[in-house]
Amino acid sequence: MATLDRVLYPLPDFQRTPLSLVLWWERRRMSYNLIVGGAGLLSLTICQFFAALPPGPYHPLPLLLVPVYALLANLCYSAGWLAELGMRALWKDNAPRAGPFLWRQGVIFSVGLTLLPTVLMMCAWVVRVVLAVG
Repeated sequence: MATLDRVLYPLPDFQRTPLSLVLWWERRRMSYNLIVGGAGLLSLTICQFFAALPPGPYHPLPLLLVPVYALLANLCYSAGWLAELGMRALWKDNAPRAGPFLWRQGVIFSVGLTLLPTVLMMCAWVVRVVLAVG
């Protein structure tokens, strides 16, 4: 459990230089990609399952959008260290050590956004069933 605590509740960057802030964020990028990528695989699996259920096969969005989504997620990840650098530039030493909070909230938002297609596919399946019966 200690590893999960370190991932979800990392210590802030205590050096507080621009380079150390960026490095703090970049050391966590792989964890972010693994968490969001795992949610993405789960989402794809559930979406494919609901797409294959009767009535009729339903074709969800093309899988070609997956790399585009991954790229956009990583671009948005960079907004975390940009925001923290902005706070540091504005408030100097009085800037909050917001990295851990921003990181955690970003992961939660990204996982939720990544799992959203599963909810939409479930709803689409219900609509297909209702339309097929009625």
